[in-house]
Amino acid sequence: MSEKVMRKSYLTPNQVAELLMVSPTAVRQWAEKGDLNALTTPGGHRRFLPAEVESFARKRGLTLNLGNTGALRILIVDDDEQLARYLVELLNRFKEEIATETAGDGFAAGLKIHEFEPHIVLLDLMMPGLDGFEVCRQIKDNPATSAIRVIAMTGYRTEENVKRIIEAGAEECLEKPLNQDLLLELIGINQTNRGIQIK
Repeated sequence: MSEKVMRKSYLTPNQVAELLMVSPTAVRQWAEKGDLNALTTPGGHRRFLPAEVESFARKRGLTLNLGNTGALRILIVDDDEQLARYLVELLNRFKEEIATETAGDGFAAGLKIHEFEPHIVLLDLMMPGLDGFEVCRQIKDNPATSAIRVIAMTGYRTEENVKRIIEAGAEECLEKPLNQDLLLELIGINQTNRGIQIK
């Protein structure tokens, strides 16, 4: 986490956890108790102002972890090359804050996860070979990767598929074609405050 991230309009619970060197669960508990002030997005996700995090850290005597590489690392896992390219182009508009990599199938995703160490995986459900459900389970079952946020994507958003992927550990299942505003909100990019218009 870098000082650039601290200059962002809002931070996600995972980014706050990394800054404070605690688990995301601890951040959630502090927010629920009201110890750490949080805002809630229209989608029901907590976001934190950097100034609130700094103030909380000072009161608790916690040191902010600003020394790591700054970019939020996002791995896009989809066998649809056109969609993967679209997502790379979309996220590269925030290249000071986001670094992207892609994987075309579940097996390649496993290698990239260990090489790239993403904070977030954008994961297609229906892929040949190792599908998104199994990739998500493997991420969440491994203590070394279980903190990675998984946001699933599918053109077959049935109740059963949503239930299965959430149970496997994903935090959300987005329907294709993707609502890019919702996607950016989930990732933690605040477009309005940054004055960014994405067409």
